[in-house]
Amino acid sequence: MGKRNERGLLTLLVCLVLGAGLLAAVLGASRLGGPQRAAADGAGGSVDLREVPPGPAEPLAAGPDASTGTVTVDCGRNEERHFNEDNLVVSPGLRAGAHHTHAYVGNLSADAQSTDASLAAAATSCRGGDRSTYYWPVLRRPDRAGTRPYERAAGHGNTGEILPEASVAVEFRGNPASKVVPMPRFLRAVTGDAMAGTARSDADVRARWGCSGLPDRSTTHYPRCPEGDRVTRTLVFPSCWNGLDGDSPNHRSHLVFPAPNGVCPKDTFPVPQLRIRLAYDVAPGVPLAVDSFPEQRHSPRTDHAMFVNAMTDAQMAAVVDCLNGGRTCRT
Repeated sequence: MGKRNERGLLTLLVCLVLGAGLLAAVLGASRLGGPQRAAADGAGGSVDLREVPPGPAEPLAAGPDASTGTVTVDCGRNEERHFNEDNLVVSPGLRAGAHHTHAYVGNLSADAQSTDASLAAAATSCRGGDRSTYYWPVLRRPDRAGTRPYERAAGHGNTGEILPEASVAVEFRGNPASKVVPMPRFLRAVTGDAMAGTARSDADVRARWGCSGLPDRSTTHYPRCPEGDRVTRTLVFPSCWNGLDGDSPNHRSHLVFPAPNGVCPKDTFPVPQLRIRLAYDVAPGVPLAVDSFPEQRHSPRTDHAMFVNAMTDAQMAAVVDCLNGGRTCRT
């Protein structure tokens, strides 16, 4: 009987150990952050946007110093097919440093080798002469093979037909709490976190996916939109400048986001807030994959964009004057 009891006790102990291991695995998979989230949010992960509650409203203009204007910069929708795997802001001088493909509007020369002088002298797709560069990772259909050279250039798991933007809206807005001051020429800016799929923090995640017919809702997943709606990406940039630097070692510290009410942190100054809104004609059920680093597995949370301000001082002064004057302008 003693040996039988020992065997029973041993069996119970083994079951408890196995059960604890299974519980740990389940809890680990459910945690936010890390590769598990990248797998869940990869090319197959999506949500019906009609089931997503409306997001918080934009902060209302408060007080007489609010800058309530808007400036739309007409730069087309990359009809020139300006693509490369470079990242002028994050990896200057390094060819194919992004390991994925970016699409551009604005400056037609922008690549890893660009300098302030080359940007200032280049042609632009912007009708009003703005030579700034605005760029973001392409969106693909992974169920269709890419046939054009620029669709096959990136590699690193970024394959499939690149979806063309049906529209690209480049807009600058003011600040709901105060007047804005000019951005310095050749200011560099980043929004979003290209490493968000495996990051331990959501601090830099700015992905806002949506549907054209549901403008008050957004998600960090790929959206499933009602028939006839376009899939949208809204990329909002930080707009509180430290007053000193055109860039910083992490490409973020010199230009940060305001508080939810629009107030900038101490020792920073409000500058025009850049927003890029992209829209795509995508039939219901079509799979989507944003270009990413290989380990990010096309997580929609990694959506990001970059900007280099190459406006002349006069052009920037006109933007600031429009925003602070509360007007609606177009260039």
